[in-house]
Amino acid sequence: MSDLIDFFKTRSSTPIVGLIEPAPSAGELTEILTIASRVPDHGKLNPWRFIIYRGDARIQVGEMLAERAAQRAAENNEEFSESHREKELKRFSRAPLVIGVVCSPRDTHRIPEWEQFLSSGACAMQLCNAANALGYGSNWITNWYSDDEEGKRLLGVAPHEKVAGFVHIGTPKAAAPDRPRPELQSVVSEYTGPYQG
Repeated sequence: MSDLIDFFKTRSSTPIVGLIEPAPSAGELTEILTIASRVPDHGKLNPWRFIIYRGDARIQVGEMLAERAAQRAAENNEEFSESHREKELKRFSRAPLVIGVVCSPRDTHRIPEWEQFLSSGACAMQLCNAANALGYGSNWITNWYSDDEEGKRLLGVAPHEKVAGFVHIGTPKAAAPDRPRPELQSVVSEYTGPYQG
């Protein structure tokens, strides 16, 4: 149990540029996705799904996102430089594997959509934990295309769905750098009554 506690106490994200081949094997990916599916889910709705981006699909996605980013820049009368284009082309090819976590809400009056979205976020966190537990690095991001309707469509997300995140996974080139964490007293308080402003 102490090993598990130490694992969670030292959890961190690996910068995407620090994720290299190999990616998880087919068996490991199945294990990661199985663990990611084991999250709190009020009503047993399974209000989420996963999209796997790997191999040449990552290059294709980058080409489409670069084109969409150029369109957005033109629509807003903004400059779209060659360096910006290069950045968009590499969005999904920096890491060997990307898993999209998509909230696909179920139509029910009993369980609000925001709870279903939280369950989807829990899936993304479990993806990171499972990948890390197997020795891989991970990084959970969203980015502009998560809220852009055409960007979502290009990534295989339906109009009624929301992106909880894209988890980039690979072998870390180096130990993930840690970042400052909050002092507990700054984020924890005892209940003292209704909020007074």
